[in-house]
Amino acid sequence: MSAWLSIENLGLTEGATRIIDSATLTLSAQRNVVLGPNGAGKSTLLRLIHGLLHPSAGQIRWPKLLSQAMVFQRPVMLRTTALANVEYGLKLKGHGAAERARRASDSLARVGLELIADRPARLLSGGEQQRVALARAWALEPELLILDEPTASLDPASSREVERIINEIAASGTRILMTTHNLGQAKRIAEEIVFIDRGRIVEQTAVEQFFTLPQTEAAQRFLQEETP
Repeated sequence: MSAWLSIENLGLTEGATRIIDSATLTLSAQRNVVLGPNGAGKSTLLRLIHGLLHPSAGQIRWPKLLSQAMVFQRPVMLRTTALANVEYGLKLKGHGAAERARRASDSLARVGLELIADRPARLLSGGEQQRVALARAWALEPELLILDEPTASLDPASSREVERIINEIAASGTRILMTTHNLGQAKRIAEEIVFIDRGRIVEQTAVEQFFTLPQTEAAQRFLQEETP
């Protein structure tokens, strides 16, 4: 598989603190999960890749510029209906009203929320709001979907539903780059694991190998601490 993203010596410094430190990475797999301890720089790395933050050093290279969408741990809902929230992203992309309505309705149906399309999004449960956020992203038909801890604040049932949707989005051909603290979820979603520790990418390997034979002491220690 050819690489769709390369970063070289990427760095981000705030004051005297190095948040991302000389990170180098090449991604070619379709489904990638970033793991690491709290404070390792996972979310910051995703925001740099998506362009929400500007690096202090290094380069991010896209062999082919990919259309992208990003979903956060706590989704931002506009003060309007679930359907209008999904339509909003399409409006920003210049789609006409009829096309927006059709694609937004289809996307809500794909995440199982077609029956609450007209309800105020901010009154929905946390799991429902996250599904609206996924529908909003999916409606854009992105080539890359970036997900930052998408189930961290959800109950198990909502987490399973969100995970199902992520796998369906991946099955449609969209590349996935996400962070999670749920090791079981990482095993179920990832083809490849990127392990980051103290702002440095210290391991990148196939998911099976990472969980059975991690190559670095930092990864071994992380798995020991995170495994019940």
